Amino acid sequence: MSSSPMENGSLEAAGGVDEDLHSRQLAVYGREAMSRMARASVCIIGANGTAAEIAKDIILAGVSSVTLCDTQSVRIADLSSHFFLAESDVGANRAVASTSRLQELNPGVKVTAYCEAVTEAFLAQFQVVVVAEALQADMLKWNAFCHSHSPAIQFIAVQSRGVFGSIFVDFGPAFSVSDADGEQPGQNILADIGNDEKAVVVCIEDEAVAFDEGDIVTLSEVQGMEQLNGGQFKVVEVNRRQKMFKLDVDTRQMGRCTRAGIAVQVKQPKTFNFKSMADAIVSPPDEWVITDFSKMDRPPHLHIAFQALHQFQASSGRLPRPSNEDDAKALIQAANSVNATMPDGAKVEQVDEQLLRKLAYGASGDLSPMAAVLGGIVAQEVLKATSMKFTPIVQWLYFDAVETLPDPLPSEADAAPRGTRYDGQIAVFGNSLHEQMMNKKVFLVGAGALGCEFLKDYAMMGVACGPSGLLTVTDDDTIEKSNLSRQFLFRNWNIGKSKAQVASDAAKAINGAFNVNALIQRVSPATESVFNEDFWESQDCITNALDNVAARLFVDSKCLYFRRPLLESGTLGPKCNTQCIIPDLSENYGASRDPPEKAAPMCTIHSFPHNIDHCLVYARSEFEDHFDKTPTEVNNYLNNDNFEESVRKLMPAEAKELLTKIDSAVSGDTCVRSFEDCVAWARYRFEDYNNSIRQLVYAFPESAVTSAGTPFWSAPKRFPTAQAFNPNDELHQKFVGSAALLKASVHGIPQPNKDFLQIANVAAQVPVQPFVPKDGVKIETDPNAKNEKPMESDSDHDVVDQLLSKLSGAKPAFVAASCQMAPEEFEKDDDTNNHMEFIAALANLRARSYQIEEVDKLRAKLIAGRIIPAIATATAIASGLVCLEFYKLVQGKKLEDYRNTFISLAVSVFTASEPVPPAMTKHKDMKWSTWDRWVVEDGNITLQGLFDWLEAKGLEATMASIGSAMTYAPWVAAHKKRLPMRVVDIADEMKDAPFKGKKYVDLVIACADLETDESVDIPVVSVKRC
Repeated sequence: MSSSPMENGSLEAAGGVDEDLHSRQLAVYGREAMSRMARASVCIIGANGTAAEIAKDIILAGVSSVTLCDTQSVRIADLSSHFFLAESDVGANRAVASTSRLQELNPGVKVTAYCEAVTEAFLAQFQVVVVAEALQADMLKWNAFCHSHSPAIQFIAVQSRGVFGSIFVDFGPAFSVSDADGEQPGQNILADIGNDEKAVVVCIEDEAVAFDEGDIVTLSEVQGMEQLNGGQFKVVEVNRRQKMFKLDVDTRQMGRCTRAGIAVQVKQPKTFNFKSMADAIVSPPDEWVITDFSKMDRPPHLHIAFQALHQFQASSGRLPRPSNEDDAKALIQAANSVNATMPDGAKVEQVDEQLLRKLAYGASGDLSPMAAVLGGIVAQEVLKATSMKFTPIVQWLYFDAVETLPDPLPSEADAAPRGTRYDGQIAVFGNSLHEQMMNKKVFLVGAGALGCEFLKDYAMMGVACGPSGLLTVTDDDTIEKSNLSRQFLFRNWNIGKSKAQVASDAAKAINGAFNVNALIQRVSPATESVFNEDFWESQDCITNALDNVAARLFVDSKCLYFRRPLLESGTLGPKCNTQCIIPDLSENYGASRDPPEKAAPMCTIHSFPHNIDHCLVYARSEFEDHFDKTPTEVNNYLNNDNFEESVRKLMPAEAKELLTKIDSAVSGDTCVRSFEDCVAWARYRFEDYNNSIRQLVYAFPESAVTSAGTPFWSAPKRFPTAQAFNPNDELHQKFVGSAALLKASVHGIPQPNKDFLQIANVAAQVPVQPFVPKDGVKIETDPNAKNEKPMESDSDHDVVDQLLSKLSGAKPAFVAASCQMAPEEFEKDDDTNNHMEFIAALANLRARSYQIEEVDKLRAKLIAGRIIPAIATATAIASGLVCLEFYKLVQGKKLEDYRNTFISLAVSVFTASEPVPPAMTKHKDMKWSTWDRWVVEDGNITLQGLFDWLEAKGLEATMASIGSAMTYAPWVAAHKKRLPMRVVDIADEMKDAPFKGKKYVDLVIACADLETDESVDIPVVSVKRC
């Protein structure tokens, strides 16, 4: 396939979407859906804290306009959850006070305030209407208008009441989405298609069936049954064990399949039918949206409870007072009344009085984490409505976090308002718990998308705002343009600055009492002098806001060692998850991990690619080799006086490969001295890549067979075709143009204007030698072969000697001529550096040769740059859920009160469950988990004394190590000399002395049961220094 990829990442090419800003979001929605979002107008009624979260998320996403409607003035209590208001705004209109700060998030979105009464004529101008605060009578009236309007105006209502929340969604009588789940279409390479009434299709051995029953698939590249190509067929049966599926097509009269081709899922539109709010109240869905596996029966009770709350508010003109028992009894009475009038399908057998009492006690409360969770969910529903992508909520979603509440509930005096910004939180948890939170010490690792949300929520909650409180945040990264679509504390003028510092300053602006210390060090073994024992031991809670597993595992190991709670979370596109890691109660992060992704075999990458990912992996490897690794090695040769000595330590074949690359870069025919040389170099690389294909098909012609007599070019292998250079081919222009410009940049050669056509015309004049196939060239075909080092030959030593002599003799001249090179470290987000231009062009050249569908530069960037899809809504929800767990942590809740969560916004799946307890090891009357360390307080204890200490526990020490070094093994005679030595002295005498200056010396000791001789895994043994 030779479809031309998209020209570039320009705004016009993306249909009006700024790819530099929205690259992570484009990976989730795609251009078409984002273009629809960019034309949408949204109205938000009630400018409270939840509304601020909704507005923030959809403005960052890039809708066309957002109008905030409110007639109320700012109260000090609004600052409990509204992070775009300040104390100086008290008395001003809430919508007006919010708009300027919201506008800063995205200058491309029009943000306005509306301070008049809402009318139907006003609502008619919007595509989506969100009600964040209003009486139910008004909601019913506005919803009826939106539901009956033609076309329907999508309507969403949300209420945040203490630790309870309600969301209602009505997208009209019939609402269609183009993609219900947002996943990449399933695809399988096929091994065979049978001649059957229901065609039996078999996948190749290495692939699992990618389809489910009912899916529609299209076939291509089928040979022998060409009638199937381009057709769409329904999957009627799937057998995953046998890696086969059946299609609703009769192939009995077709020819025999000689090549089965490829099957790709065809996404089908899906239509949802919504009821109006009035109808949905009395006729709720048969299947409720469940948000917690331990509360399967909770939604109908909350449905009655919120209707009772509406009734209470309508009759009293207010919400129940904090922890007021009379109001709680009135709400219970109202709930019984509501339940009695409900039809059978909507009523409950008996109202839950305890649940209603908890709702009444905190209903007037307003929590930042709840605003983040509910606001994030609603914002995603807005984006579903505007993009017509993903499955909407149908129709009610109820959420509660009653496990966070104190037991017993706070007294009326403790929950009474104090006239402070924290009154919304105090109404729910009481002042005594609030004051505990203010003096906590929290370590936040990461100040990116999640980090910004945590800083906002912790500042709003008053965490670390007391005289003894402190939040330390660290991040070694700086702000880039692509961060601005999710990391809401950053602005255009912050680009290039420290994330940690800018985010801390912004959080301090939200709450001036927030005690925050920003650092720019990465948490790693290299920074243990900064994040030392005293630091970890001083923390009350660690919160991870990281985007990679390795860093999470390192922080997890520190939390295990120092027995510190860790609140973990992560996002991937529209998915998010949270995990509570509590000392002694739950398993740690590293206890359960996903298996590593399976890497493609090297022979597939180099010679037999069959998808675009393979092509992009190859292209990025070539980029790094030519423009980063080789220039770095050249500089090492020029600057390192011990270069020859270091080369001599390599295996001869490796040394020869390294020296040949250096020699090619600085001397000989392939050395560049002018831009014309760079163009010639680029043309030679074009020929090299195509000559490798010519050599491949010479060695394995299309008719080749294996030793078993089967066609060599069977699926998944694809027979390639080499390309002749054509200066008029746009893809060829991009390759030689980007390659020449990068080569010039590396060598410090002045570059002309970026005119790829002109460069290609020059490249066409470069004389090239015709390809002559070689016999005896080894081409790896075994997918199980490792990426081994270069094969050695008898002549390698001589070649190394010759190259070293040549380079050593020429070095003074090269140094005098300032032949330093400038390595190009891969940077995916700079469209001016030609990095992605080269990688996309080379990948697409290979794709074209192997008849693989080409991709545009954005898709290439997502894959080659290993970009993690990300959206603001998932980030906000994850942080809110984590901060709800923080309330529990401060109270020292039991394991069953904590929740690990997983949410997929794309398909409206919300799950929560109790954390898994840690695995326990038992020995005699002892038991321990990964949270345990055995601490020996006697700093003078000898190694023999330590072994005796273990023997008293019924354990025989069989081996011991300190750090990575073996300290004692009974079969090593020299080790026996260490037995009478103090453990701390043994540690200090070790090379690099890993525990020098630390409070403890840690030993990993292999033990066996003295009675049974069975191996026993014991905890780390820590000897405390005197």
